[in-house]
Amino acid sequence: MIRIFHRWIERYFADEEAVLVAVIIIAGFTIVLSMGVVLAPMTSALIIAFLMQGVVLRLTSWGLSHIVAVTVAFLILVSSVIVGLLYILPALWHQVVKLFSEAPRMLKEGQELLLLLPEKYPTLIREEQVTQMIDGLGNELAQVGQTILSISLAQLPVIISILIYLILVPILVFFFLKDGREMMEWFSNILPRERPVMQQIWREMNQQIANYVRGKVIEIVIVAGVCSVVFSFLGVNYALLLGIAVGFSVLIPYIGAAVVTLPVAIIGFFQWGLNETYFYLMASYFVIQALDGNVLVPLLFSEAVKMHPVVIVLAVLVFGGLWGFWGVFFAIPLATLFKAIITAWPTTNIDEGLAEVKG
Repeated sequence: MIRIFHRWIERYFADEEAVLVAVIIIAGFTIVLSMGVVLAPMTSALIIAFLMQGVVLRLTSWGLSHIVAVTVAFLILVSSVIVGLLYILPALWHQVVKLFSEAPRMLKEGQELLLLLPEKYPTLIREEQVTQMIDGLGNELAQVGQTILSISLAQLPVIISILIYLILVPILVFFFLKDGREMMEWFSNILPRERPVMQQIWREMNQQIANYVRGKVIEIVIVAGVCSVVFSFLGVNYALLLGIAVGFSVLIPYIGAAVVTLPVAIIGFFQWGLNETYFYLMASYFVIQALDGNVLVPLLFSEAVKMHPVVIVLAVLVFGGLWGFWGVFFAIPLATLFKAIITAWPTTNIDEGLAEVKG
């Protein structure tokens, strides 16, 4: 057993750069897992700066100086945050409060509909089953209410954290955009001069991650905006809330679209019932999903790495469980990064080396 393990070490860690890459990966995971909460503002600022870097590059290609391009990109970011805080967030909060206030009425109507099922289908559904289902649903809603109450009682630390983010993150984003090149050069000087494996991984991942992250943000904005406009045009209650939910559902491939269909269908049903407008709503929703999957995604992610659906779902589950929202957001780039590391990892053929020694 020791001999097998020793041969495995010699095969994959005989190269010095392989050991260095392994140390960097382990150190990065350790820092994120142990100090992720403390470094959350810096991590958020780094991600936002990475997204805004495309705007800076585009402005500099138009002839603007670097500092002017950074200033314009920073003003775009601040303006977007102000618009979100002053207009989108209050409207979204109003719809959330309205939804919770109407939840008891919707629950009562749902119970009445469920109690009609045993009368229509007595051979398939018994009244006891429906009663157990209603009781279980009531218990779940009670737990959700207690959770919301506990969150509301702990609002002060949350407000303080939000204020820290609103002040600290934009400042960090500005300096990351302004001095990002110098920071990368300083970090490169720490590493060995000869690093072909790291350079191969960086070349393979830099453009792909940039395209994926920026494309995913654009996809969220477009899908959320189109859904909100279409739902508002049809007169759906909570149009903005549902539109934003559909937009963020694209973060989780395959699963997100299936999950978010349920609230859209339920709210439309309780508002109109099974009439013509309800079917217009569902038809519009499925058309948007079809256009997103067959038109928008191929345009935005034409250079994305193709991965098996099982790998994508596994990456979402693992990284989402480790890092929450950001883990879900970066699940596919992180899976692609691990694929690039495995592909570029230097290995030594022990059997060939032994054959040469014997010869």
